[in-house]
Amino acid sequence: MEKISKYPVPKTNFAVIGIGWRAEFFLRIARALPEQFEVSGVVSSRAGKREEIRNKWGFKPYQSAEELLANENPDFVVLSISKEAAAEVILQLAESGIPILAETPPAANLSELIKLNKKLGKNYPIQIAEQYHLQPLHQAIFKLVESGHLGEVNYARVSISHGYHAVSLLRKALGIEFENAEIEARSFEHPIVKGPDRSGPPEKREIVSKKHELALLNFEDKLAFYDFERDQHRSWIRSQEILIRGSEGEIKNSTLKYLKDYQTPIELELKRVEAGINQNLEGFYLKGITCGEEWLYQNPFLPARFSDDEIAVAAALVKMKQFLETGNSFYSLAEASQDQYLALMIEDTFQKKGKIETENQIWSSY
Repeated sequence: MEKISKYPVPKTNFAVIGIGWRAEFFLRIARALPEQFEVSGVVSSRAGKREEIRNKWGFKPYQSAEELLANENPDFVVLSISKEAAAEVILQLAESGIPILAETPPAANLSELIKLNKKLGKNYPIQIAEQYHLQPLHQAIFKLVESGHLGEVNYARVSISHGYHAVSLLRKALGIEFENAEIEARSFEHPIVKGPDRSGPPEKREIVSKKHELALLNFEDKLAFYDFERDQHRSWIRSQEILIRGSEGEIKNSTLKYLKDYQTPIELELKRVEAGINQNLEGFYLKGITCGEEWLYQNPFLPARFSDDEIAVAAALVKMKQFLETGNSFYSLAEASQDQYLALMIEDTFQKKGKIETENQIWSSY
């Protein structure tokens, strides 16, 4: 196993605007790894939430972004508020020049996406905190895709999460940037036993109706298949799947199939290597993911006991600091805008029950 740095970059100082469910991910990460992350302050307009920031989390509360920036000097601010409010607040923050890591999506609709990109352009220091491609298994899968084991990739199916999250995985799997697509989509409702949600497990047996969404996105010579049942990603009785196929092989979840030569098929498993199992006393965390003798992914956030999603969010924080130091984008406003645009077009296709062709948007020229 190759040695990796315990802390990949110098200590990262950031502030958080918002104190909802997703914002707490950033606070948990900073509290778990104080040697790597420092929160200079958290903004909430509600007095009760500011009390919670101080007493529960131990961070400095501020009533407004203006107050925070007048008293603190973070490397960047994390904006973690609703998509309906995000675009306006991003533009307000941009007036101060502060670098921004904004939650996904950066805007709720196409007109707001266009307005954001017109005003910020391609040079403003902003990235979007899309985390799905940074989850450990997905990092390992995309490393295999980039290695060429699959040959020319031409098909991807994602049945993991909704809308822009799924589209981001589909685009990355296919190597798509801003190419246009013909979209055909259908949705239907069906009954299912209610499962857990953000607040925790269900308190009783209840049959609820869930929307199941299917969409084909045809990028001429590449096909993306979006398949999602609402709340599938939290359900105890629904599976998740990512399937990527190329001319020389495929990856389906954790199984890799490819050809060593035209007569020699190879099948390998991507295996999670975890500490704390049976007699192992190193700790309790994911160490990495292997495929055969190769380590495809190594967790740089040891010894923190992070879920895969927390690892991904922590990676976004690290990559944001690296972006400010090097200029290397990891998920730009343009990419996030394209993913949200495609997700919105899928929703339109559900309503029209026909085919829709996407069009070039302002960010496609960046």
